[in-house]
Amino acid sequence: PPRGPAAPSRALATPAGCGSTFNVQDGSDFQERVVNNPKPIVVDFHAQWCGPCKILGPRLEKMVAKQEGKVLMAKVDIDDHTDLAIEYEVSAVPTVLAMKNGDVVDKFVGIKDEDQLEAFLKKLIG
Repeated sequence: PPRGPAAPSRALATPAGCGSTFNVQDGSDFQERVVNNPKPIVVDFHAQWCGPCKILGPRLEKMVAKQEGKVLMAKVDIDDHTDLAIEYEVSAVPTVLAMKNGDVVDKFVGIKDEDQLEAFLKKLIG
């Protein structure tokens, strides 16, 4: 039979080099990709209107990418996912959680420099 244009792929496109970072879509997505994930995960609670988040986000993504898949990064917009922000007691942004096997093992609030971020990630990876 004649073939039409190829059907679009259902996979979510991610920019090259950002395979270790993803945006959380909803509560069940968070449960599946963060809580149930065997890998250590950094969860970046942020907001569009938050100036410090715009500085920390890319810096943290770069540091996570350097770990070559040993750690993943989930981005959670608190305005889209208020329930998750409340559940994880996020009272200010940026708040970054370190999670292992579904448990929060470490966290920080505010901006950190690259050395501090590196130490935070190394501690999480172990």
